[in-house]
Amino acid sequence: MSTGHLTIDLAALAANWHALDAKTSVETAAVVKADGYGLGAARVAKALADAGARQFFVAAAEEGAAVRQALGPGPVISVFSGHMEGDTDTLRDLTLTPMLNSATQVKRHFDTLPDQPFGVQLDTGMNRLGMEWDDWAATAERIMRAGPTLVMSHLACADEPDHPMNPYQLDVFHQMTDGISTPRSLAATGGILLGEKYHFNLTRPGIGLYGGAPFDDAQPVARLDLPVIQIRDLAEGEVVGYGNSWQTERPARIATVAAGYADGLLRHLSGKATLWHNGQPCPLVGRVSMDLITVDVTDCDEDPAFLTILGPHQSVDDLAKNAGTIGYEILTSLGGRYSRHYATR
Repeated sequence: MSTGHLTIDLAALAANWHALDAKTSVETAAVVKADGYGLGAARVAKALADAGARQFFVAAAEEGAAVRQALGPGPVISVFSGHMEGDTDTLRDLTLTPMLNSATQVKRHFDTLPDQPFGVQLDTGMNRLGMEWDDWAATAERIMRAGPTLVMSHLACADEPDHPMNPYQLDVFHQMTDGISTPRSLAATGGILLGEKYHFNLTRPGIGLYGGAPFDDAQPVARLDLPVIQIRDLAEGEVVGYGNSWQTERPARIATVAAGYADGLLRHLSGKATLWHNGQPCPLVGRVSMDLITVDVTDCDEDPAFLTILGPHQSVDDLAKNAGTIGYEILTSLGGRYSRHYATR
């Protein structure tokens, strides 16, 4: 096999959902946007539905189509981007629930799909998506008469438990919604970990389902093994890769590995990442190129057929730290060339 092999542990995914669900006394949904955080929305959503999730969230109506096809009728699939121009037929035909973000979207939805379920997203200080205070105050009475299925907002700093933005947004959300009977939602993964006062009626875990921070107790979901194409011996002082960016300081065995930035290995990992063989760390040397990386396997007890970059010795967040980014970007950047296996144990 000349491309990397990505193993997605669906049992671990389900276990993470159950673990987060157990931290609350309210309903736990599942966020499966960005193709299930890069791991395949259809398979991920089906596994989460089998685990007990009955509500799912996607970023756009187009993403909702794949999830609806996988799950069939019944589960609620909500769309964070709301009711965009051109979405009407998709929302209607697939029974998707838009989270309306503005007075313009409210008007569009009421004009075109007056009998279709909808929710509302409020901006409580993140200044990204959602109705601002004045728009909500002007339209809330009409919106509530129409019977939204959910009123939600999103925390900006939930991965920092002591950040003052968390209680600030909680207070604003209370001020904007106290007194309504519609179910409310504020917490994603980080919000769940902040405690009961952030849980309201529904939580929406995302990254924690897939093995990422801030859910430190998450089981790893993704393993990535990369095939070795060639191994060569280098003398002390020889150079490797584009720009001669790495030079040997001893005789070395260098493996050329089939993966690069076209496969989601960020170029910033050049000279910073570690791969593994039977518990032996093997440093990435030289630059990450489009299709290839070079790895020092001098200290391995045998020539490896493949090297592991995500697995028991290195999580998505470990790799992300080396790349100067976050686990979300590592997962959602995983390339389409990898073969995939969905493990259920």
